[in-house]
Amino acid sequence: MIEKIPNWLKNRYAFSILIFVIWVSFFDQNNIMTQYSYHSQLETLTSEKEYFNQAIKKTSTELNDLTKNPATLEKFARENYFMKKENEEVFVFTTE
Repeated sequence: MIEKIPNWLKNRYAFSILIFVIWVSFFDQNNIMTQYSYHSQLETLTSEKEYFNQAIKKTSTELNDLTKNPATLEKFARENYFMKKENEEVFVFTTE
């Protein structure tokens, strides 16, 4: 039965390296599946970071425009908070 084992596996160094690679690949705390899940999570977080950075830029420009331009501020207040001037009526139309 020992004759059926390949020669490179009879070498104790090759056998030790093989066992080490198997251990690191499947049984270690940072095995292949864990590394794959970390990589996919990193990609997801990176895309979310890009989205939020774009949202922050957009919000910053809107805030800058609202603080600098009173006409834009009035338009924003009328559209989002339904504010009105005195002696003025506001009609809100909703579509379903």
